[in-house]
Amino acid sequence: MPAADAAEILRRNATDPDLKDRPAVKFGDRVWSHSEYVAESMRWANLFLDRAKTKASPSGALHVGVLLDNTPDYLFALGGAALSGSAVVGVNHTRRDEHLLRDIEHTHCGLVVTEPRHAQLLEPIAKGLPEMLVTHRHPDPGDPDAALGADLDDALAAVATTDLGIEPGPDTLWGLIFTSGTSDAPKAVICTQRRFLVTGTRMTIIMDLTADDVGYICMPLFHSNALMVGWAPSIVLGASVGLARKFSASQWLADIGQYGSTYFNYTGKPLAYILSTPEHPDDADNSLRVAFGNEGSPEIVDTFSERFGVEVIDAYGATEGGVAVNRDAEERSGALGQVAENVQIVDEDGKELPRAKFDADGRLTNAEECVGEIVNTAGAGPFEGYYNNDEANTKTLRFGWYWTGDLGYLDDDRYLYFAGRNADWLRVDGENFPAQPIENTISQHPDVVLAAVYGVPDDQAGDQVMAGLVLRDGAGLDAADFSKWIDAQDAIGPKWRPRYVRVMQDPPTTGTNKIIKRTLVHQKFRSDRIGGDAVLVRNRGEDEYHPFTASDETELRKSFDKHGRARFWDL
Repeated sequence: MPAADAAEILRRNATDPDLKDRPAVKFGDRVWSHSEYVAESMRWANLFLDRAKTKASPSGALHVGVLLDNTPDYLFALGGAALSGSAVVGVNHTRRDEHLLRDIEHTHCGLVVTEPRHAQLLEPIAKGLPEMLVTHRHPDPGDPDAALGADLDDALAAVATTDLGIEPGPDTLWGLIFTSGTSDAPKAVICTQRRFLVTGTRMTIIMDLTADDVGYICMPLFHSNALMVGWAPSIVLGASVGLARKFSASQWLADIGQYGSTYFNYTGKPLAYILSTPEHPDDADNSLRVAFGNEGSPEIVDTFSERFGVEVIDAYGATEGGVAVNRDAEERSGALGQVAENVQIVDEDGKELPRAKFDADGRLTNAEECVGEIVNTAGAGPFEGYYNNDEANTKTLRFGWYWTGDLGYLDDDRYLYFAGRNADWLRVDGENFPAQPIENTISQHPDVVLAAVYGVPDDQAGDQVMAGLVLRDGAGLDAADFSKWIDAQDAIGPKWRPRYVRVMQDPPTTGTNKIIKRTLVHQKFRSDRIGGDAVLVRNRGEDEYHPFTASDETELRKSFDKHGRARFWDL
């Protein structure tokens, strides 16, 4: 490891003659060198130490809720926490009301730092909040006035700027990072200074980075991907990062050019969104060398790599860590890579499941037998536990194994295939199968930017398959053409074909552009829940999709009542 703890490595970056004057943070036209970054972080450290006297968490350290876009203040807060032994809690600005308050209370925040655009989210829950400081240092056009909170600059001006020489140690909690919460309530993952530095060092090796490299961070900093893949390598090496307030597909390439970025982190669907922008002959004429992320389909990854002239390393990953995949093995279509004997696919009782079988077209033929939860039988790996959640820790570490909560399957050569989250398990006409292979296939449609496949209740028994689609700008979905296209896909068997197709104008997403499927499952095909989105339906025996009309919905509701399944309609 390059240093004993994060405080030591930041002090090194600020004083090393070869590093101190190099850029550390770029934001628009502003640049902070490593020495300037650490000097500002020191002010934050003193602020946190002052508040820790009266507002510490049960462990004795201050937990700071950070509710900000990707601005330099977010990184200053992280630097201040490293130098003071405090912990940053990444507060997700897509959460609302009692759910937002739950996250802040659950992680014992003694202080919240926010900005005007997000301060308004806190107004409905103001009575339950700790002290709140509002920064006006990086304004964005259209920012509202902040009615709550004191000014951050005033609070910083009231504390010392000197280095108190605290050495927190590698086991000191540095961050609490919430899981995405796409299928249940987010859990706060414990991340020590060691975890950040070890992961950051690993990423420098995987992406072959040096101090000359420049990251581009447009994924939200409250997520592990942005912190571990985007930012941590820069402090390990004394390199730099450019920040975007938030992800913008149309602005992405311009930002890469402005910052001279050589590496880029992503998670979820950003590659697909970027590919949906108009193509230009000089798209590959850019500074980017490598991108690292997860959940990109093989087709999207290959197209993105070719169009922008960049190596894309799409790996299996989760906020918790815990499972390693060898991507140096020979490539195999659809596989994440090869895994060691300690990575297994098991049922809920821990029994190992059979290997996957494929037909001549490469279609999975024994999904009900081979798809199960991905586990690491060797233990937790880098996972350090969930904060304040004994129940989740017990469930995740059953039998001394690490249970990922993700579905997958293995072939005879121990290549691992991702089959979705545990919530992505469908049962149609008595057959169980995963959603992920269906999503991967539908995403190949020329007008589809992304597809989310999930189960909705059947009016008589089990589930039916529903697909939510985001289309390219200006594209429409012709029912007859789409029916023919679906029927021509060998990878989608008859039972796997979506009964319902929803064209989503504004899909529910997490801050990392992941579709929140529990919301889609709740909304189903009901007109009172899906807004103005169009829905197509193709009932058993029909050759084509057709609009799901108000009369169709009325008749379907009657059928739910007739078969004693009204509660499934109302869920």
